[in-house]
Amino acid sequence: YNTGENRRRETGMAEAAFTLKLSPRLFWGGEKCFGPGIAELLEGVDREGSLRAAACGMGMAYSKAWTALRRCEETLKVPLLERKTGGRSGGHSRLTAEGLFLLEEYRRLERRLTQEGSGLADAFSRAWEAFRTQ
Repeated sequence: YNTGENRRRETGMAEAAFTLKLSPRLFWGGEKCFGPGIAELLEGVDREGSLRAAACGMGMAYSKAWTALRRCEETLKVPLLERKTGGRSGGHSRLTAEGLFLLEEYRRLERRLTQEGSGLADAFSRAWEAFRTQ
């Protein structure tokens, strides 16, 4: 029987640990409405002042970005962007108070899940190693 310790010695490889990667998707009334894509899109709009520029920066078609954002707004029944259509001075978009709140709270949720997930992955790695060395 070749234990994990013997295998590590024989191969010269350091022991790896499990990591946990979490990417929350939020649902409202059973409908997916907010996740990493919408969050990244809102950050892009906040930075660029334009949904088209934000979508382009993500390598996403404008029509897909517009559809995803509209679906989220319809599900939550709140606007996430204030939009000014183009013209002589050009159009622009900015986050509404609701959009900014959702984005900030979503990023806070991600950070908490990452912290909790790190501890859970460490515990899982210890349990796995204990099992392997029995």
